[in-house]
Amino acid sequence: MADLKHTPTPGSSKSPSSRSNETMRKSDRSDREVESGQQNNTMSLWQYLMQDVDPKQTTAPLAAYCFMTGYIDVISFSAIFVWCGFQTGNFAQLAIALARLFEGPPGFRDTSFHKADQQALCSLLSFQLGSFFGRIGDKVGPHKRIWLFFGTFFQALLTMAGAIALWKSGQSSIANARDDPAWTNALTFVGLGFISCSLGVQGILGKRLNTQFGTTIVLTTVWVELMTDPGLFNIRKRVMTRDHRLIAAVALFIGAFTGRAILGKIGAPGALGVGVGFRVLMSLQWIFVPSKVQSPAIRS
Repeated sequence: MADLKHTPTPGSSKSPSSRSNETMRKSDRSDREVESGQQNNTMSLWQYLMQDVDPKQTTAPLAAYCFMTGYIDVISFSAIFVWCGFQTGNFAQLAIALARLFEGPPGFRDTSFHKADQQALCSLLSFQLGSFFGRIGDKVGPHKRIWLFFGTFFQALLTMAGAIALWKSGQSSIANARDDPAWTNALTFVGLGFISCSLGVQGILGKRLNTQFGTTIVLTTVWVELMTDPGLFNIRKRVMTRDHRLIAAVALFIGAFTGRAILGKIGAPGALGVGVGFRVLMSLQWIFVPSKVQSPAIRS
């Protein structure tokens, strides 16, 4: 009788050890797939942060910038009658101080460096330093979401440093007369420098977006452009150039009103502390601004 040959089944030829190794390889492969998926999610978030925001959709953050201009300016003006965001006035004040050196007969001229002039110079130099720092955005991309978020958050850090310096100075927050400033010691100069620097950073971030809000700092140009806008009296129609300039002016006014009200209750350090919270919220706003729509040719 012929011997019957046994044909093994496909799975019976594998030993238990080989099946165990195959199971381990599948487990390692699934772990790598999970890690790869996590990396893809991280890259997606990074790509989102590296996208350009749509300047046409930045009305709310830039209006908040204008609000902070009025808010911060009123704190410095109430104490020393210096606008830490209005550098035209500070620059002209330094010219007056220089001209004062030539007034009167020799030997009777005022050659002292007045405290108000020192504060104007401190504000001017600090503002320029902040504006220069803002040029980092030209390397990253002035419309990049990550730069706008980081730049606004950096303003919050500068404001916080100013609040701490003014708190440690131990001086009052509101001056009684123009010739009797409330801030006179070294720490108040440090605080003034920090808050002026924060507005310098804000100004260049706003300017690089190239909107009707301008720099969000000084509204003189905005007022002139508003008065010369062809659609100024076209009340029945929405005119973006006119409406955005009006929003900028109203936001600055509300910011100054709010700043003075809070300043009168809790003083300059506390008011700046509240401003830190405002700026942190403003930095988070940039995460939700829609991205700029790219054409298919650019995306490809």
